[in-house]
Amino acid sequence: MAERRREGGRRRESDRRRDHPESDIEERVVNINPVSKTVKGGRSRSFNALVVVGDRKGRVGTGLGKAKEVSEAIRKAVEEGKKNMVAVPLVGTTLPHEITVRYSGARVMLKPASRGTGVIAGGPVRAVLELAGVQDVLSKSLGSSNPINVVRATMKALSELRTAAQVAENRGKAVEEIVG
Repeated sequence: MAERRREGGRRRESDRRRDHPESDIEERVVNINPVSKTVKGGRSRSFNALVVVGDRKGRVGTGLGKAKEVSEAIRKAVEEGKKNMVAVPLVGTTLPHEITVRYSGARVMLKPASRGTGVIAGGPVRAVLELAGVQDVLSKSLGSSNPINVVRATMKALSELRTAAQVAENRGKAVEEIVG
């Protein structure tokens, strides 16, 4: 252990990466919402942080953290996001099929796109899709623009996606019968 440590007792970045397999997970802060509550002694301020975490290889999660300080709220959100990660089925660099999902007042439409299109999406949807590893997709956010609901609608859409192989297996048929 002593030979792995540098001056000052710190570990190298490469050592940390080996010890923690989750170190390839990226995080992106989507929204920070300051909240104040009026109490006897004046206003009490706190913060909500909406964070998306993903490995860009088909796994993505979101978290909402609340604390008195921004950094603590972000840390809590990242922890929750890592716990709530879902696997996203990808077909090459895009999604298997079109889907429209509603969560509360927000509606999100995701549509597969041809190679080289890129991620055509607005703020919260873009963050989720990029960290999920989707490289070519068309999307439209409809209804409410509340970032929390838009992110949750996007996550719901990604968790409801199914590949042709998964559908064929559920129905007990061959993939060729499903695709046509």
